[in-house]
Parts: sequence; structure tokens; C-alpha cells
Amino acid sequence: MTKLSDLGPPIPGKRHDGEPADEKDHFYKCKTCGQPVDMRDLRQVMWHEQPRHEQLKPEIVRRS
Repeated sequence: MTKLSDLGPPIPGKRHDGEPADEKDHFYKCKTCGQPVDMRDLRQVMWHEQPRHEQLKPEIVRRS
């Protein structure tokens, strides 16, 4: 199973419409595998845009 860290260093995304009021609004549920995707990390977004992908193995992610 692929881990998020296997995809390389974080690629931070930037919102064009300002920060959402709630932390949960940074996430969407992948229509293919059902895993939550953090839209602030473009690695996750690109992974989940692949047609037949597997879920990413959960890891502890520390934000600075």
C-alpha cells in the first residue's frame, strides 16, 4: 500500500477565495476510494484524481 510520504515532499496548495471557517472544509471524500482528501496538499489531490488508485496508507502528518 502506498504511503503519502512515498509521493515525495508536501506540495502546499493555496486557496484563491480565502480560508474556510471550518477545518473540515479543507477535505473532500474521494469518489473512487472513499478516503478523505486534504485539498491543502496537492500530492493527495493528484493521487486521488487517478482513475483506478488505491487508498493511501494512513500516516501521522505534522503541520508546522
